[in-house]
Amino acid sequence: MPPVTPIDLSDDQIHRYARHLILDPIGEDGQARLLAARVLMIGAGGLGAPVLQYLAAAGVGHLTIVDDDHVDLANLQRQVIHRTADVGRAKVESAADAVRALNPDVAITTVAERFGPANAARLVNAADIIVDGSDNFATRYLTNDAAWLARKPLVAAALLRFEGQLFVMRPDTDPPSPCYRCAFPEPPPPGAIPRCEEAGILASLPGVLGTLQATEVLKIVLGLGASPAGAMLLYDGLRSDMRRMTYRRRAACALCGDRPTIRDLSAHDG
Repeated sequence: MPPVTPIDLSDDQIHRYARHLILDPIGEDGQARLLAARVLMIGAGGLGAPVLQYLAAAGVGHLTIVDDDHVDLANLQRQVIHRTADVGRAKVESAADAVRALNPDVAITTVAERFGPANAARLVNAADIIVDGSDNFATRYLTNDAAWLARKPLVAAALLRFEGQLFVMRPDTDPPSPCYRCAFPEPPPPGAIPRCEEAGILASLPGVLGTLQATEVLKIVLGLGASPAGAMLLYDGLRSDMRRMTYRRRAACALCGDRPTIRDLSAHDG
């Protein structure tokens, strides 16, 4: 994270962030870091909802929300940032209104586009931390590659039925962590893993994984705790179980290996 200039908090901010200010590892310097942070949120759906709400509540100063979808009635079972009255609206606008209502300190940029090769580098380079709340493998691999090439931390999650996984990548550390391709070199064949609308999803599951994502983002901004980078956290909601699958950087990885073949995002064109 870039260095942060100390700021004088207003009386309202001192009151709003009081529970942070009394935490010794955070205090006013940590809150200043949060207020200066720029986070890119890819997706304003099930995962994006709790991530955006908790980052806004914590005082993360700038959130960029990227999503090309509109609110559908079927979304409301789990995408808790949207309301019934928002059905038909662009998700980025509905989510932005919810964030503004929660915390007016937060500056919001909305991008009503699909995150893709044409805009990925520009959006990633403008952020300090990338959060992936997408629901498809094409976006997941693109986000991984764009974050690695820009040397930006990535906090990603995925969901299906009653299970979820959390992945953190730190290409900005020395040594850098493994990337997503080190664990899964190639995406599965089309149709091999059903999407949410085909397989279903427990309503509260995005809240579990999205809150974990928000926690990891705050830890990165504040420089606190241990990072799960280099491991995949696997959550089973039916068993109430969290397991850790560790893996190492692959020397043959196409992105972060000894002789990478992915040097830009052109591999994702089309």
